[in-house]
Amino acid sequence: MLAHRGASADAPENTISAFEEAVRQGADGVELDVQVCSTGEVVVCHDERLTRLARLDWELAATPWWKLRRVDVGSPLGFAPATIPLLEDVVEVLPDHCLINIELKCESVEDHGLTAAVVELIGRRGIGERVILSSFNPFCLWRTAALEPRLRRGLLIDPEKNLLWQGSVLAPLVCNHSLHPPYGASTRERLARWQAQGLRVACWTVDDVAAASRLKQSGVTYCITNRPGALREGLKLDE
Repeated sequence: MLAHRGASADAPENTISAFEEAVRQGADGVELDVQVCSTGEVVVCHDERLTRLARLDWELAATPWWKLRRVDVGSPLGFAPATIPLLEDVVEVLPDHCLINIELKCESVEDHGLTAAVVELIGRRGIGERVILSSFNPFCLWRTAALEPRLRRGLLIDPEKNLLWQGSVLAPLVCNHSLHPPYGASTRERLARWQAQGLRVACWTVDDVAAASRLKQSGVTYCITNRPGALREGLKLDE
């Protein structure tokens, strides 16, 4: 199982404390979100604006790193104070056995260097065997393939768009490893079709043990969860 933005039920999402807690809870890996800020650093953060996370009406892409690094994204979520990390910081603290699902967050054709910066970091740190790069944005996955075709790529499925087109037409063009659908779209028929294409499946966001057990029996490779410890213990009892 992969910890969704870290163990985000028990620590502030996408922070060092959330990723360390995920490791403590026995997650197989973590899922995290990356964007570039105005000064070009690759930061780990889900939201485009910091309204929810920090009660600040700042656009992340328009804010320099020296300002972002001081922002408290823990207290507004009901946790202890915590800060936004760089992707480099997260890689540094995760153990070598930990899989890293890096979601490239970009809604436009132009990604302002995000994909290239992430691929460069992966190569420089020598962690390609531990990484899956995923995105809703096919252009980011195309760029990844052009820069380093051996990296594992996964297409995130948008439930508000045509599922058949995404899974059967777009996926073969942009991904070489996995499809990442929401749990609600992961019917047995769709799972069987996707797996027949030779793709692994990573479902999000699965916090219910019974749901995780059904998905496991259906051949789903990864459950992306906010509660890795609870899910792991529940699945052990279910065996």
